Amino acid sequence: RGSMAKGAKGEPEVDGTPATLHEDDGATEEDTINYWAAMTFTKDDNKGGHLLEESSFAVLFPQYREKYIREAWPHVTRALKEVHLDCKLDLIEGSMTVNTTRKTWDPYIIIKARDLIKMLARSVPYVQALRVLEDEMQCDIIKIGNLVRAKERFVKRRDRLVGPNGSPPKGVE
Repeated sequence: RGSMAKGAKGEPEVDGTPATLHEDDGATEEDTINYWAAMTFTKDDNKGGHLLEESSFAVLFPQYREKYIREAWPHVTRALKEVHLDCKLDLIEGSMTVNTTRKTWDPYIIIKARDLIKMLARSVPYVQALRVLEDEMQCDIIKIGNLVRAKERFVKRRDRLVGPNGSPPKGVE
């Protein structure tokens, strides 16, 4: 709180603005609103019922990941159908595509699906990658290739991030 001072007309001021007196009912704004609670977006929040335009994202994956992605794709398809998204796996081109459908009502789910296929392309196990579709989960892909000029130092830092036996530390995960 700022200091109380008398203004030009003799009225009390707080930080240069006139102070107003009111009754204190004991309840504060902090008591009624939880600013840190996770907000969920429900179907009722989308008044139109669906999105206006179709959105899609495509991600290329390396050929050595093809076998794993082909095995995981039925699980990914099932999870995306639950949130009314369509997905396509193109093994000839080496790409994964997600797009909205007429039934899609959550505008942010397509961004989460984009992150899902990015993680699959970067060797994240599909069980972990599917967690990004939950409201409480977020992901961030950190590109570390251009951070260091020396190849040896880059390899050491990458190994530290990846962790023993290819599993990242809990804080990074």
